[in-house]
Amino acid sequence: MAQCEVCGNDYYLSFEVVTAGNRHVFDCFECAIHKLAPVCSHCGCKIIGHGIEAKETFFCCANCARQSGVSGVEDHIWGKEKETAEELAKQQN
Repeated sequence: MAQCEVCGNDYYLSFEVVTAGNRHVFDCFECAIHKLAPVCSHCGCKIIGHGIEAKETFFCCANCARQSGVSGVEDHIWGKEKETAEELAKQQN
């Protein structure tokens, strides 16, 4: 058994994560995320997906990056489905 470095739980299903050459031990993904996940510099949430890195700063989404002055970022590159979404939006109005 190994002790979680976040909550201190000594758990038989603990696991190790090695990142940037540093070894960490956790008892659950929640503790691993709490310790290791980057934080969005705009809204402060933990970034659990890919997020966006711009100018050596992490953001959870393109919207937060844009609100912080980053240009040229998109959460989704639209194709044909954008036209469909726009048409549906017009129909609903």
